[in-house]
Order: sequence, then C-alpha cells, then structure tokens
Amino acid sequence: VTFGNGWGSKWDDPVHGTPALVTWGFIPDGTTIDPGHPLAAEALGGYVALGEADLFDVEYWELEQAKLARAGAPAALAGQVALVTGAASGIGQAAAAALGAAGAAVVGIDIDPAVEDVAGGLGAASLVVDLCDAAQTRRALAVDAGDEPYWLVVNNAGVFSKTPLLEMTLDEWDRVHRANVRSMVVVMQALVPPMIAAGGGGRVVNVASMAAKLGTPGEAAYAASKAAVVSLTEVLSREFGPHGVTVNAVCPGYVLTAMGAGTRTDDQVAAWTAKSPLGRLGEPDDVASAVAFLASDDGSYMTGQAINITGGMCMW
Repeated sequence: VTFGNGWGSKWDDPVHGTPALVTWGFIPDGTTIDPGHPLAAEALGGYVALGEADLFDVEYWELEQAKLARAGAPAALAGQVALVTGAASGIGQAAAAALGAAGAAVVGIDIDPAVEDVAGGLGAASLVVDLCDAAQTRRALAVDAGDEPYWLVVNNAGVFSKTPLLEMTLDEWDRVHRANVRSMVVVMQALVPPMIAAGGGGRVVNVASMAAKLGTPGEAAYAASKAAVVSLTEVLSREFGPHGVTVNAVCPGYVLTAMGAGTRTDDQVAAWTAKSPLGRLGEPDDVASAVAFLASDDGSYMTGQAINITGGMCMW
C-alpha cells in the first residue's frame, strides 16, 4: 500500500490486522524508488485503494499508540475499598500509601489519633478505634445496606512483647493475643460476610512475623500470637476460598518501625543486620510492596501462604 504523502514507515494496520507499508518509494528489500515509478507498485504487488476512514486509522495509529503509552495502565485497585488496621505508622502507614497509589479507596484505622493526620496526608479516610474492644470495633465497621463493602482487609495492627515466659504475667499474654489475634478475628467477622455477599471476591492480608517461625528467646507471647496468625490464615483460606476471597499472610523480618523501639539496642540492630544475606534490615515499604502484590490481580491465585519478607533471615 503506498501513499503519496512522503512518509516512509512500516506499520501494523489496526484495521486489517496485517502489516501495511506507508512508503515514500520504500520497498521491503531496502530499495528506494520514487513512488510514481511503476516498479514501486509492482514490488508491492499492486496498489490497493483505501477509504478515507481506513486511511485515517492507518496514518494516525502511531500517534494513538504514543497517546496510550503516555496515559499508562489503569490503576490496579481502582474502584476497590480497602481497610488497613494499624495505619498510623510503620508497615500499616506504608501499606495504606501503597494501596492508595494503586487506586484503592483506603480507610486507615488505629487506636492512635495520629491516624487522622496520616490518612489525610494520603487522601484516605480514617477511624480511631480500639481494636481490642470488640463492641467498639463492630460498631465502627458496620457496613450498612447499600454501602460499598470492603474488598480488601489488611490486618496489620498489633503489639510487641519481649518478656521471658517465666517472668510473664497472664495479663501480658492475654494483652498480646487480644491485640495480635483476637482483633483480626473481630475485624474479619465484621467485614468478610458483606464482602462475600457482594459476590465479587476479595482479599485478606494478615501481617504475621518471622517470629512465628524462628522462636526467638524472650518472645513467647509475641511469637505464639504470630504463629496463630499463620494458622488462622491457612484455615480461613480454605473457608473463604470458595467465595473467591484469598487469605494470605506476610511475615516481616526485622523492620525498623516504632514497634519494638523501646527494647532495641544498637548491638541488636547490628546482629540482626548481619543475619541478612542482603546486609540490611527491612523498611516498611518492603512489606507494603508485598501487600500490594497480594491485593492485585497478579496475586489472585495465591492463598493460604505465609510469605517471608525477611531479607533472607528466615527461608522457610
């Protein structure tokens, strides 16, 4: 196909689905021939007349491709509503930011009123709630008929404890499990039923810890609570899976956040850094990226997994 417009480019014809040659005397063997020369038509197998609409589509296809490339792909989580617990700082804040950047409408929840400023800075909504108070949590998360249900729940809120078992009170044991496990149960009981009823599937991502797998001395309550999160994740992946809802856990390694800062020493930081083949500790964004992946279509066939984000400190 030749045009007397002085162009010399090879195109994929969007109309006919076949290669088209827009030429200024150019033929496939590289020979340049004046477009008016009879050899040009002969080399191309003859002239084919195109209508005005087809000509426009072919001539401007490259421009349209450029415009599409500049527009970028649609946001991965556009139109989805996500809840992130423990969103006032650390991993929760980073997860809320990553999900918002992927197009989700994010609601951050935390006992710390700072979540309001954090969420506001991310363009997200916020709730100040004590997740250890089941009644308060249920009231705050009640989904009214006609409301858009949450499609994604990130159970991140939790507390740290470092007390040897023989020195620990049962109150401390209960406090850790109430915050790290029981709160997740309350949140999922509130939000997963309307998620399932909506019929569009959904995602649950639970934040566990490599402590669930390593058993570090002094972390009996914390490690046991995070191991419970891993087991809960496995069970619920089977319970929710038939409804199109995936349930996964991420197991962060040593991540420099406010949680645990009170017991952290320079020697501990150096020792844990040395345990990573990558020679560094984790950042909240390292975990947030994994959360965003599990929430995306790319993670849609993953469920019941406890994924290490440890820099190689834990490999099983």
